[in-house]
Amino acid sequence: MKRYLIPLAAFLLGSTLMAGFYFGILTWAQGWDYAASQFSFNRWYVLPIFVTLGIQAALYSILRFRLFIPTTSTGHTGALMGTSGGTSVTAMVACCLHHVTDVLPILGLSAAATYLTRYQRPFMLVSLGLNILGIVVMLIILYRERQKLQPVQKLQPILETE
Repeated sequence: MKRYLIPLAAFLLGSTLMAGFYFGILTWAQGWDYAASQFSFNRWYVLPIFVTLGIQAALYSILRFRLFIPTTSTGHTGALMGTSGGTSVTAMVACCLHHVTDVLPILGLSAAATYLTRYQRPFMLVSLGLNILGIVVMLIILYRERQKLQPVQKLQPILETE
């Protein structure tokens, strides 16, 4: 039963942390009503980022803890998970940073905020693409490890014909 709960917990934790980061920054900067309206406006970009990061976290937990297949190597999945997670956070910051500069203009982030706001949607699409890439890489690793467990069946038809 633990084998199923760990990936589920990782999925929920990854998605919840990303959603918490998104709503936390927007609520802190402008209030809950504004955060809800921004989420409603960007939901077709933001929700898939939350979900794909959660899926990636679940797959990483499967690989890391060798839950279903005894993997010999997790490859570069940890680095890929960090990269796509960092990109997802950057996309969320691109969504929110110009509101933070309204609250804290002393930080001198207005140029960065303008840049990130202008390319907000492309950042989100890149983030989503990296999350999907991370999922595909982890699925390929799981598939290859599963193939290593399969018995060699290429010789069996040869032996039956003789």
